[in-house]
Amino acid sequence: MQFLRKKVLIIASNMIDMGDAEKHDARNNLWEVAPPYHIFVSHGFEVDFVSPNGGKVEFMMDPLGISSYTIKYEGFMDKANNTFTPRTIEPSNYWGVYIGGDYGPLFDVANNKELQSIIAKIYESGGILGGGGHGAGAFANVVLSTGEFLVKGKKIAGFPNSTEKSKSWAKQGSLLPFLVESQLNKNGAIAQNKHTLKDKHEVVIDQRIVSTMFLPSAAIVAKEMIILNK
Repeated sequence: MQFLRKKVLIIASNMIDMGDAEKHDARNNLWEVAPPYHIFVSHGFEVDFVSPNGGKVEFMMDPLGISSYTIKYEGFMDKANNTFTPRTIEPSNYWGVYIGGDYGPLFDVANNKELQSIIAKIYESGGILGGGGHGAGAFANVVLSTGEFLVKGKKIAGFPNSTEKSKSWAKQGSLLPFLVESQLNKNGAIAQNKHTLKDKHEVVIDQRIVSTMFLPSAAIVAKEMIILNK
């Protein structure tokens, strides 16, 4: 479905750490946001950034490869340093919305009623939703106007429990408000993981939701969103 306004909305987190004594990192993952941004911009789409509080959002990971390119030549940091607040966003201006990880979105996007409503309105108007890594957790709780969860009955790839529980990044997931795979399944999704997918970097497409478990395929999510928009 082609919209008259060629705009994409990227939702990012304002979080810095998880609020624990050791201050485990909860910033956005540059490699799950910058490559998709590059894909959208290089295909002629305008991109807006929004965050729960607006203003600057911060990233983990060094700017390498295409991330470095989009920062230097495509105005990525200008957008990331000046994100919109939810109340300034008009959902009808966007044909798609994308959310990457890392952990931040689980803390302040997944429970933000305004952002959850924006996602629902874009999707229900025929828009396309994309998620990378922990990004799927940010829309796992979105409720549609029907009262049902947006993810219900849809195959969605998000950061899997098996990986979360084996890593120290969030103390085996114990610092998180929820585990992405568990929350997706709880709300009726058919969560994909390393057992259900032949390739752990596969991009899953189901009913205008495009998702992947890990960062290497974030740019492909954006490209598949564009293909669906034609």
